[in-house]
Amino acid sequence: MTELKTYEGGCHCGKVRYEVKLDLTQPMIACNCSICGKTGSVLGFVPVDSFTLRSGEQNLTDYQFNKKVIHHLFCSTCGVRSFARGTGPDGKEMRAINVRCLDNIDLEKLNVMKFNGRDR
Repeated sequence: MTELKTYEGGCHCGKVRYEVKLDLTQPMIACNCSICGKTGSVLGFVPVDSFTLRSGEQNLTDYQFNKKVIHHLFCSTCGVRSFARGTGPDGKEMRAINVRCLDNIDLEKLNVMKFNGRDR
């Protein structure tokens, strides 16, 4: 049984804001790849139709590396990476949500799993 709920989130300065439907009872991912390890992202993945960008498209800067399958987006004003765009292993478009950027979330209550992205 899923506990899909709607959350709001965004960057530090507030220019990038979004709404996402996400089940925070499911495991979130703490990846140790070269970018996640340095930025401390904790990620939840959702299908594209569970995500709505409310504001800030013009403030997003895209960064890609390695296989260039994920668009690591960050606010050009404050530098925060609150979500990313990409394609899941099944080939479907998805969003990677940095749950640290969701409003009023207690990270201590989340089930966070480590993922070894460094060796992939």
